[in-house]
Amino acid sequence: MTKWKVIDAKDVDFLADLQKIEIRNDLMARVVHWQLAKRRQGTHETKEEGDVRGSTRKLFRQKGTGNARQGARRAPHMRGGGVIFGPHNRSYDYALPKKIRALGLLHALASRAQSDSLKFFKDFKLDSFKTKDVAKLVKDAFGDKKVLFVDDNNENLTSGVRNIYGVNVLPVIGLNVYDILKHDVVVISEAAANGVKGRVAKAC
Repeated sequence: MTKWKVIDAKDVDFLADLQKIEIRNDLMARVVHWQLAKRRQGTHETKEEGDVRGSTRKLFRQKGTGNARQGARRAPHMRGGGVIFGPHNRSYDYALPKKIRALGLLHALASRAQSDSLKFFKDFKLDSFKTKDVAKLVKDAFGDKKVLFVDDNNENLTSGVRNIYGVNVLPVIGLNVYDILKHDVVVISEAAANGVKGRVAKAC
């Protein structure tokens, strides 16, 4: 049966630095807002008055009919008319300095470290990639918590947790503030620890 070996906190050199950081929620919020804005598709599109079909001929004379005055059929208040100031295809992406992104990642990891929710394991070797086996292993180790594993090129782990709700795997390059905050526990392998350290070092 596969067993995961926990690394003592004393053996993780940058964990002590995370414990000393005064967490800034505003930095994490800025990065999360930027991430969510970047992933919006922005493919919404509405037709304005010049885009819809219909005659521009005046429907009836201005006065003398007893009806309210009307113009073209494409007017916005007419059935099938155009939409005024409706949304159009656009990108919601905006620039966020790399320093802020690195600081957000640093503070997100610090928030998990200070709540004792940041764990380091020797490795995540698995004998099986079957969901049933991996789910039991994760449940025995972490209970019903939402767990984010950080490890590179671990096909068995990636395949095994694919259908487990609340459990995900990310490579070091994909580690981000939103996913850290979305999970209860962040678990980093020894092999990935140096890569994570390198990413947060950009904020120092």
